Amino acid sequence: MSRNYKEDQSNEVEALDSIYCGEMEVLQSEPFHKFQIPIATEEYNADAEDENNKGLSCKLVFEYTATYPDEAPLVEIDEAENFEDSYEEQLLEHLRLTIEENIGMEMIFSLVSTAQEWLNVRWDEHKKNQDDERARKVLEVEEAERKKFEGTVVTVETFMKWKLEFEDSTGIAAKREKNNDCKKLTGRELFMRDNTLNESDIKYLLEAGENIENVKIDETLFQDIGELELDDDDDDEDDEDWVPGADD
Repeated sequence: MSRNYKEDQSNEVEALDSIYCGEMEVLQSEPFHKFQIPIATEEYNADAEDENNKGLSCKLVFEYTATYPDEAPLVEIDEAENFEDSYEEQLLEHLRLTIEENIGMEMIFSLVSTAQEWLNVRWDEHKKNQDDERARKVLEVEEAERKKFEGTVVTVETFMKWKLEFEDSTGIAAKREKNNDCKKLTGRELFMRDNTLNESDIKYLLEAGENIENVKIDETLFQDIGELELDDDDDDEDDEDWVPGADD
């Protein structure tokens, strides 16, 4: 006995209308029934200004084929709200798998139910992502505040680097270098720096072309030298303590 598809389809439409009373809308009856049923997450609020708290909703549009339910009905998604870019494609694929599992049986109620569950799962994921994002931002703020009080760990290398940069920026380094250049050296420091200073001035007079015989000596400076009493011990000590260039 052949199946009366048309009668089976009309019976299903009638049953669906009683289940989704006031929500289901029949769009056409011929040549085959076409109707839409809205689904939405529990928190869905069409008037909410914040899309993140609005929820998800759409309308599932079904159209029977000549041999439905032995073949798949046509399914569309209309008036989707707050859907992400890939949601429609994912939901249609989810419905296609459910259709394959129910071929041969009236399946519209099962399709609406599984679509509703899928929508709820997506919304739960959306809320979790929102919570995770808020928690991440809170942690970022807390971490930034903690770093303000924690400061930077100082090592010898980082301190010396900072010290050099600070002295350069404040002019301390330049001032220190200038002071070092202006600092007067003692005789000992001069001698240690240049050991040629222990040579007689006569050498430099000769190099300058001066004739040592032409150097005039004031003999009056040495008139009383015979009256000086020299202590032999003092001479010895002086010899021991004498260093090159000391007389100069």
